[in-house]
Amino acid sequence: MKKIFLTLVLALSICSVKGQEQTQENFKKDEIKINGLFLILGAFEGTYEHILNEESAIGISIFLPFDDDVSDDVKYYISPYYRMYFGRKNNASGFFAEGFAMLNKTNRDLGFFNLRDDNFKTDLALGFGFGGKWVTKKGFIFELSTGIGRNFFNNDNSDYQIIGKGGITLGYRF
Repeated sequence: MKKIFLTLVLALSICSVKGQEQTQENFKKDEIKINGLFLILGAFEGTYEHILNEESAIGISIFLPFDDDVSDDVKYYISPYYRMYFGRKNNASGFFAEGFAMLNKTNRDLGFFNLRDDNFKTDLALGFGFGGKWVTKKGFIFELSTGIGRNFFNNDNSDYQIIGKGGITLGYRF
């Protein structure tokens, strides 16, 4: 009787492990996204995100302006991040909080009459953000996010000590 019971328990545990492996294999772990809000405002922001597990992910965003009004203020930023998801579906979606770094190159004001010195300075910021991400069964993504951070170098003018990021993002999980 003990041998039959042990065999049954062993068979059930193998089936259980097999089922868990299949859900992990079927879980899509890569995403590409484009910030639609920035496209309207005159810049491109593309994001790649890799899902580490059902509750966390790492990613990187790249911002490049194509409109002269935007490129007069910001030349680029590159922003890696780490996210924790608090959704109920355990598929790296729902409400999230993130910590990010941002390497940015911005123009500085001279102070009087909003004159520009056309002297772009590179800076590094650290910050945090939050938002929400919704994913369809077919892998389409809609995301709302915002974040705030602080530049640590070249802070001769208080206008650029605080930086922000955010967006209305569309993408695909594969």
